[in-house]
Amino acid sequence: MRRALRSLGLFVLEAVFLVICAWAASLAFPSPHSDTGWGWIAFFSLIPVFVTVNRSRWSHVPFLGLVYGFSFFIFYNYWLSTFHPLAILIAPILKGIQYIPLFLCLKAADRLFARRSYIVQTLVYVAYLYLTQQGFIGYPYGNLSSAITQYTVLLQTADTFGIWGISFLMTAGQSLCAKMISSHAAKAYYCDFMVVLAVYLAFIIYGLFAIWHYEGLEPERVVRIAAVQHSADSWEGGDATYRRNLDTLTSLTEEALREEPDLVAWSETAFVPSVTWNMQYPITPVRRQLTQEFVDFGLSMPVPLITGNPETVLADPDLPPVTNGVYNWKRYNTVILFADGEVQETYRKQHLVPFTEHFPYEKEFPWLYELLLANDYNWWEEGQEATVFSYDGYSFSTPICFEDTFGYLSAAFVANGADFLLNMSNDVWSGVVPAEVQHMQLAVYRAIENRRPLLRSTNSGISTLITITGEVSDPMEPFTQSWHIYEVPVYGDAPYTFYTLFPDLFAKVIVFLAVLTLCIGAGRRLLWQDMEKKGTGV
Repeated sequence: MRRALRSLGLFVLEAVFLVICAWAASLAFPSPHSDTGWGWIAFFSLIPVFVTVNRSRWSHVPFLGLVYGFSFFIFYNYWLSTFHPLAILIAPILKGIQYIPLFLCLKAADRLFARRSYIVQTLVYVAYLYLTQQGFIGYPYGNLSSAITQYTVLLQTADTFGIWGISFLMTAGQSLCAKMISSHAAKAYYCDFMVVLAVYLAFIIYGLFAIWHYEGLEPERVVRIAAVQHSADSWEGGDATYRRNLDTLTSLTEEALREEPDLVAWSETAFVPSVTWNMQYPITPVRRQLTQEFVDFGLSMPVPLITGNPETVLADPDLPPVTNGVYNWKRYNTVILFADGEVQETYRKQHLVPFTEHFPYEKEFPWLYELLLANDYNWWEEGQEATVFSYDGYSFSTPICFEDTFGYLSAAFVANGADFLLNMSNDVWSGVVPAEVQHMQLAVYRAIENRRPLLRSTNSGISTLITITGEVSDPMEPFTQSWHIYEVPVYGDAPYTFYTLFPDLFAKVIVFLAVLTLCIGAGRRLLWQDMEKKGTGV
């Protein structure tokens, strides 16, 4: 009984300590305490976590993983409560569950590999970061590398390794420090520590060279783009809201046109009523009129207009559009390009936000599906094509909202011929600047990975131009109605980066090595145990 109480008391202390560590780690990112975050914390925040895992009992490890994962995402993604009360529960719970196998694997690495266990822990942690971005519940937020985007000189290897090279280096340094602390033999790791410092130095040297090289490139041309930020909740709903937003957008655009831009960009779902639906099956006469005004404005523009507008089509062509009050439709989160008096092309969002835009498990989890529907979540259909828009000799693609947080998507756009990326986001619902900066920080890597400029034209922020070296240029004031002319360089036949050609290859190798080393370690341990049993005659 006394032993059980002592174990419980130790677990409580460890759990409380990890909650504090989770809060401290969240401060590396934009938070209620700082709109930009204190990125330097990211270089140290994992050390106490690894030390705790190394020293804790096996029976405590899975629960500690749950505690840390849940706590970190509660602190880090606090703004999800603004989106929906369910969101602030779903994301931390899922991440907490994902941290259970992560902590178990980190513990296994420490026990199976003794002195060099920090290397295997680094492989495991980076593999976790990559694997949890895959599939339906893929969620790139929370990667410590996104907290250090102000240190652009360290980020330049992303054109080869993606964000994963930076993640590996940062994790290796911290897991090594944790090993030095928990082993009580810091001197034994002197050479290892110097190697990590040497790799940091190599990253810095490469970064300095890359920045010097790419800042010296002369663009083939410059495209002047007017990003219009109307800072209004597009989804508030109702014809009066749609009228107000359309008037704001057209008024700001007319102001921007006086500067003679080459292209005007609105944001994701800037105009909500679907052109494809309301021009054929108008929900109300007023909405039909609004939609016609929107189309007429886009077609009459002296320069192209790229804007978000949901695409709604018949789900079953053999049925009427409405039956007993139920709409026979399927909807896509779409971007459309108006140019030369017509709609040139469209792009449908490919990677939808889990649970809020997409839930493919209606049959497997009907109770959760109905709960989400009852809480006013709406589903989009998935797009299938990495569309590249072309006009007047330049080409671009439009990752929608959090699509610019996934490296493979932007790489596919560039590989298809995009000269630059134009992200269109709507984060106004968050109501806070830190949420918008967190989103923008992840987008910085997309520009470096592909060495293509990335312009963010958003509803309320962060609207900015990110250069091919990761510099954030001329951000507009968040949550203001404004516009800004951005001069986006086009580098013509610029060569593809290694990352563009082989997106996330480094991360995939890391996953393979993590699995392989853990299997080797487990197999070696079983072999030793078998040999010991035979040697003792047991």
